[in-house]
Amino acid sequence: MSLMERVSALIRANLNDLVDKAEDPEKMLRQVIVDMENQLIQVKTQVAVAIADEHLLDRKRKDNTEQRTEWMRKAELAVDKRDDELARLALERSESFRIAGESLEEQMNEQRTQTETLRTSFRKLDQKLREAREKCDLLIAQNRRARMLQRVAEAKAGDSSVAFDRARRKVQEDELVATTRVEIAAVDERFEEIERNDRIEQLLKELKERRQISA
Repeated sequence: MSLMERVSALIRANLNDLVDKAEDPEKMLRQVIVDMENQLIQVKTQVAVAIADEHLLDRKRKDNTEQRTEWMRKAELAVDKRDDELARLALERSESFRIAGESLEEQMNEQRTQTETLRTSFRKLDQKLREAREKCDLLIAQNRRARMLQRVAEAKAGDSSVAFDRARRKVQEDELVATTRVEIAAVDERFEEIERNDRIEQLLKELKERRQISA
């Protein structure tokens, strides 16, 4: 299975269904998170490689354009000197760079598409990982509750009341801990978002100031 197929499978995964079907939901869910973290690192690396390839192609395209322009200038110079043969040679070189430029443009378009696809997959997998981390403790607590209540229901009548009260208190404690962790994670994420937004606004302000100065 390719990298993108593995990433797509993780993105499509329904955490609730995985927990319900697993024999050991806690182990399974934590393994899913580890898999997501590993795949996220790989996708991030691929994004960096794709961006580097895109920059390389862009440099080649610019160099090609400069070469085409230079040979056209030489052709014009040859015409001014009434040297038609030299002008034809220069035009042939210029034309070869034009054709190469079209090929480079196609490669650039394909590379941009690949880069954007990887970026989109990275964002989706990152969001899925955040979701998994936030839901992990809560889903595990809910699953423990369901299984515990099932065991209580199967207990003997004489012991059912005591067992049920003990189970109910344990479930409430687990859910309280899980809910608190989710709330803390949400608050942390909100602060991170605020800091990112402030950083973007500052960068935008600096960019506008530079553009006004250069204008």
